[in-house]
Amino acid sequence: MKLLRFGPEGQERTGILDADGKVRDLSGTVPELAGKAVSLEALDALRGLDLASLPVVEEPGRIGSCLASVPNFYCIGLNYAKHAAESGLAVPDHPVVFNKATSCLSGPYDDVIIPRGSEKSDWEVELGVIIGKEALYVSEEDALSHVAGYCTINDMSERTFQIERSGQWVKGKSAPTFGPIGPYFVTADEVPDPQALRVSLDLNGVTVQDESTGDMIFTVAQIVSHLSQFMKLVPGDIISTGTPSGVGMGMSPQRFLKPGDVMEIEVHGLGRQRQTAVAAA
Repeated sequence: MKLLRFGPEGQERTGILDADGKVRDLSGTVPELAGKAVSLEALDALRGLDLASLPVVEEPGRIGSCLASVPNFYCIGLNYAKHAAESGLAVPDHPVVFNKATSCLSGPYDDVIIPRGSEKSDWEVELGVIIGKEALYVSEEDALSHVAGYCTINDMSERTFQIERSGQWVKGKSAPTFGPIGPYFVTADEVPDPQALRVSLDLNGVTVQDESTGDMIFTVAQIVSHLSQFMKLVPGDIISTGTPSGVGMGMSPQRFLKPGDVMEIEVHGLGRQRQTAVAAA
């Protein structure tokens, strides 16, 4: 299934794509796509619906973030060897874990706002993992059975805030609009191998990131298992699994976002995003 949210900001409704690619209104069954509504049990119940009985949304308009909210927004850093190299850092022995503030969620086509004081706002295409079943101390072999689905993420970063102002990376990762997710929440049954997906990002029409998730240092199964050794993952949690090389920080000379820049972000099979960078008011 491909689930989505459509409508003006703050008034989004839940939708589902039918076999013809039309949006059907699912809001009568799923008022809010978040938390227990994306549990494996809830998704199984949706599979029994007759989509033809749901109203067609002729003009869905704006597409919102594919989840209304998330309990936790976990991220994995330096998970592609080339990206670690361009960052001047060693390949990690264990997954590098950090958070984004959940208030950074935004729609896949919404403007990205360059925050006040920003000098180095940067882009990062990533595969997103959505948890559908509580996970605590799970093995790698069992880890994917806790995954509800996947989505495209642009893990926006402000490098000055992240690196040069001490403390945790979360400061450079959490500005409003720094977490575009979607357009679709694609259920796990449509992604037979999360390590065989192409991730790409175009900046102003030029491809700057283009890699396969097969090149990830730590696989999705390893990441879910690893996180579950330290915390309980719950339905609706999202994990951003790392970005390949090609970020602005790694370019020579470095290149960071300026107002008017356009990013097009895709995890193939999960949907394509498009954002324009704008200055903060």
